[in-house]
Amino acid sequence: MALTGRTALLAALGSLPVGILTPSWTGMLAVNAPLSLAILCDYALAAPVRTLRFTRSGDTSVRLGDVAEVQLTVTNPSSRRLRAHLRDAWPPSSWLTGTEQAASRHKLTVPAGERRRITTVLRPTRRGDRQADRVTVRSYGPLGLAARQGNHKVPWTVRVLPPFTSRKHLPSRLARLRELDGRTSVLIRGQGTEFDSLRDYVPGDDTRSIDWRATARQTTVAVRTWRPERDRHILVVLDTGRTSAGRVGDIPRLDAAMDAALLLTALASRAGDRVDLLAYDRRIRAQVQGRSAGDLLPALVNALAPLEPELVETDTRGLSATALKSAPRRSLIVLFTSLDTAPIEEGLLPVLPQLTQRHTVLVASVADPHIQQMSTARGTIEAVYDAAAGTQAQAQRRRTAEQLQRHGVTVVDATPDNLAPALADAYLALKAAGRL
Repeated sequence: MALTGRTALLAALGSLPVGILTPSWTGMLAVNAPLSLAILCDYALAAPVRTLRFTRSGDTSVRLGDVAEVQLTVTNPSSRRLRAHLRDAWPPSSWLTGTEQAASRHKLTVPAGERRRITTVLRPTRRGDRQADRVTVRSYGPLGLAARQGNHKVPWTVRVLPPFTSRKHLPSRLARLRELDGRTSVLIRGQGTEFDSLRDYVPGDDTRSIDWRATARQTTVAVRTWRPERDRHILVVLDTGRTSAGRVGDIPRLDAAMDAALLLTALASRAGDRVDLLAYDRRIRAQVQGRSAGDLLPALVNALAPLEPELVETDTRGLSATALKSAPRRSLIVLFTSLDTAPIEEGLLPVLPQLTQRHTVLVASVADPHIQQMSTARGTIEAVYDAAAGTQAQAQRRRTAEQLQRHGVTVVDATPDNLAPALADAYLALKAAGRL
């Protein structure tokens, strides 16, 4: 036993890092040699960390608010059993606040020459790419008195996609779209729509829809039914400048605009229209063009996921020129931007005639529900001042919207929860009016 202990002690001393035998260690060895020997032996028998091998597998994308699972396989090629505590480090936004320690720390045992798999459960709180930082392993000896510790880089990326919470509004808007298409008993007619079929006249029908030639050939009055034109082009433009960084409630304005853009894209693609995406501030931040209906929504979600607001003033002339280049023929341009007075009057209005001359333009803006609450506040002096400020802010937005409308622009100004369905309704209204 003495020989074994001395051998283990020498092996441990030989494997200890340089400088480990400090004066305190020397004193401890002199005072309590058996305990010191046990600690050193325990350190010597701990499985090495540097030789461990790691591989990852699992989810590479997840919607914001959902759970992603990433598996980490640990292989122990040494001749010693690995008894370890492991920390799989990710950015703080990979977990809900307060759950990081429980989710990232694991306890595992890997026999010599074998492998084990552990699972790290992520629940990201922000969009974008979340990249694994490092794996820290603390390998304990059989007695748990001493341990080795080291780090390993094991790359992996999980892309956090926009949540698309507005998809709950899609079924009701698709039902209205079917009405426009004439697949239900409600038939919508409008200038610029395409002829669909003939049917018998019923009281209440527009007399302008009567087909007199068909009526002359039969004993009943025939009217024409119409369906909206298909294969229209829609260009969704996201202003990613500084105004898109402002938070409304719990989310940036840009995130609310993304959600509305996804609902519009899903609806328009079902209507047979083509949708392209452009995100711009002073340069192109994201662009999706020429995708088929089946690939369109996944492509947009993937392009929007890493997009973040830029704290710069948007180059509106550059945005207009890029939009015109992306839409060479008549299109519906849906511009997500702020209705703040200065950016509109100094930036958008001077270039607006270039857009409206060739295209139908719709401006969508995210309104702050807190301003509405402020404008209705009463009871105290502070509340009255808040009400005055809120009313003034609302009046400024209305004046800005009226300026745009005088240039032939359709304006949708709604709170984050209402923006997506309001935009879908505006799209359907334009389609019913034959303006696409």
